[in-house]
Amino acid sequence: MDLGTADSFAVLAGQAVTNTGPSVVGGDLGVHPGTAVTGFPPGMVTGATHTADAVALQAQSDLTTAYNDAAGRPATASVSGDLVGQTFTPGVYQASSSLGLTGTVTLDAQGDPDAAFIFQIGSTLITGSASDVNLVNGAQACNVFWQVGSSATLGTNSTFTGNILALTSISANTGATVDGRLLARNGEVTLDNNVIQRADCDEDGDGNGDGDGDGDGNGDGDGNGDGDGNGDGDGNGDGDGDGDGDGNGDGNGDGDGDGNGDGDGNGDGDGNGDGNGDGNGNGDGNGDGNGNGNGNGDGNGNGDGNGNGDGNGYPNGY
Repeated sequence: MDLGTADSFAVLAGQAVTNTGPSVVGGDLGVHPGTAVTGFPPGMVTGATHTADAVALQAQSDLTTAYNDAAGRPATASVSGDLVGQTFTPGVYQASSSLGLTGTVTLDAQGDPDAAFIFQIGSTLITGSASDVNLVNGAQACNVFWQVGSSATLGTNSTFTGNILALTSISANTGATVDGRLLARNGEVTLDNNVIQRADCDEDGDGNGDGDGDGDGNGDGDGNGDGDGNGDGDGNGDGDGDGDGDGNGDGNGDGDGDGNGDGDGNGDGDGNGDGNGDGNGNGDGNGDGNGNGNGNGDGNGNGDGNGNGDGNGYPNGY
């Protein structure tokens, strides 16, 4: 069920909120259209206090919507009299008149933390001294709703669980504790040395972000190494370096500098380096002395090499 903006309130009344003793209200406290809030201090409010303001007005409007929602749901079973000693599974339970609790009642969610329990009570809800609403197997107080057709009274030193949505008034006798909310549409909420803790549902979220990012960057481009030299050779230079072959192929970047003379001998030298490295390729061939070194490099860069390769080329038939 959705309480709307009334969700932030531990105590909300139509006419007045009256407290005696060091009560603790764990959440917001509000009243609308009434304006009376007394007994704070010695009572303490951990949230905000809204007295006849726009926030309290909206909360009362949302409370009315939630009350009508709870009252209008189809019943799954009927209950009556005293709930003591009984165990209820999730559902909507309808009492045509008053409902009481003189001991312990158990609400069993059967392992479902979202399980909802709604009690539709035609008249009053009265719990006895030291009575207890016990939640088991994942049941949560935020999902328990007591829609009361008139007024509710919680007994001395009782332990109450759930959200009371009462048409008229709610009274918590001395020492009663509430894990939930006391929300009265038209009348008063009266406290006496109580602890009222607004119930929040537990929401479990497991967010595991596993990121393996391997960045392998191989930059292969085309760089032309122009070399005028003698000899035949292939020089592969990786990185920012000089690939010296027997033809001058100087390639900057990841590149192959091929210097081919007019001979048949190609020497391949592959030097892979990150940063500045030299790839030396020496090849001996029988060719025509002076060749042109054509270097096609895989790297972004132009390597200009003017020089002599480290190979000797001899003319055919020498």
